[in-house]
Amino acid sequence: MNSVSTDTTSTGTTSAGTTSTQGQTLSDLRWAEWKAIGTTIRLVVTDPAQLDSARSMLEDDLAALDAACSRFRDDSELIRLEARGGRPTTVSALLAGAVRAALRGALLTDGLVDPTVGRTMEAIGYDRDFAAVPAKDGAVRVTVSHVPQWRQIHLDDATNLLTVPAGVRVDLGATAKAWAADRSAEGIARVLGCGALVSLGGDIAVAGQVPPGGWSIRVQDVTGDPLTPARGPADVITIREGGLATSSTSARRWQRGGDLMHHILDPRTGRPADSDLRTVSVAAGSALDANIASTASIIRGRSAAGWLAKLGLPARMVAVDGSVTTIANWPEAAS
Repeated sequence: MNSVSTDTTSTGTTSAGTTSTQGQTLSDLRWAEWKAIGTTIRLVVTDPAQLDSARSMLEDDLAALDAACSRFRDDSELIRLEARGGRPTTVSALLAGAVRAALRGALLTDGLVDPTVGRTMEAIGYDRDFAAVPAKDGAVRVTVSHVPQWRQIHLDDATNLLTVPAGVRVDLGATAKAWAADRSAEGIARVLGCGALVSLGGDIAVAGQVPPGGWSIRVQDVTGDPLTPARGPADVITIREGGLATSSTSARRWQRGGDLMHHILDPRTGRPADSDLRTVSVAAGSALDANIASTASIIRGRSAAGWLAKLGLPARMVAVDGSVTTIANWPEAAS
């Protein structure tokens, strides 16, 4: 599925061992890391005996998410919905939940986080899993401006009856990973009775038992292994609940002609956001709300500081010149 890149990395501890696809002992924690849905998955649990079960649950969740919500799979439920030509269709609870999360993002940001940008994303070259997107290609010719149509998407919460305007390709990448992280972390904590941290490409959700001292998370400007020295500005902070997300123009970049492209689209222009911020990290009551706010903040640029402060959302903003600003009681760096 379309993955919005984030640069938050997490280990659940600041003194983890080497990254591995197998669980490794981290004091009283266990963790695993692997690749899925076009991004890096990291899972940490507070009960070492539950890691295998938690991983199995998360893998099942991600497989179902991809089958329902990917815009890169011809057989996904989302793509098959287009064949309905704008007619109301009863969809799975999973797709309905992901669409509901996307519409929440559009509503809270007045359309800056817009799930109807799928065709425009394809036009600028993001038309497949990012690993397969050519790093360089011919110039982009965008001949039609994006017309936001998220208000024309109708979802009946009681029946999961979904109507998408004919010709619209929905892109759930801006919100689905964060929503899925919340959903999976809560499910693992509830079923297995342990604490869980789920990071899907850096969209981080925590639930259940909190490890002593909280969940330690490295927030950095350049994507990298959290167990190696950070490149660029970085902090290690501690959270105890909710979620954390980072949006950045420093990752998922490619060239078309002489233009440098990235994955955060400004719906007002139909082009990658031309922002004076390169990275924004936000802590919120959920990974979903943190991701909605961080994505919209990149598009807003410097004006995001006042918007986030008014909402009371702790945030860390890195400008294109590398200067760092924190607002609204951003968590203090872990000792």
